[in-house]
Amino acid sequence: MTDDTDAGRLTLAFSLSAIDRLEDPQAVFEEAAAWSDWLGIVDADTERIARIVDDHDLRQDFDIAGRDKWFALEEICETHPTERHVYIGASDDDMRVSTLFDWEYVRVTEAAANAGWAVSEASSDLGVLDRLLIAVRDLVD
Repeated sequence: MTDDTDAGRLTLAFSLSAIDRLEDPQAVFEEAAAWSDWLGIVDADTERIARIVDDHDLRQDFDIAGRDKWFALEEICETHPTERHVYIGASDDDMRVSTLFDWEYVRVTEAAANAGWAVSEASSDLGVLDRLLIAVRDLVD
């Protein structure tokens, strides 16, 4: 992804499902900060976003408190004027919401392949028990 972007010309947002797939979210954010004006996580679960930002010491330029991801993406597009707004996600829902508000949508696997980021297996590939344990750990943390 770094080959076709110039610093100061990109707003980059990740969905929670995309963050879940990244092996090292902190390294991804550190690299992306070099070519992004605005960077962060945009999704519906703001409490989980706050935990992930704290746990991985991630840059979070977007204040989305009290907004769903639909409204947040629309508002960010209007208030963060850059040439490109890119939403990295991992689901059809992520794609649907981003393209509705004129964001470029990139699947996390495609972004990772282009940028050299390591990704883990999709949660849907895990068994029911594994998915339940992940959800419980997220609630406990």
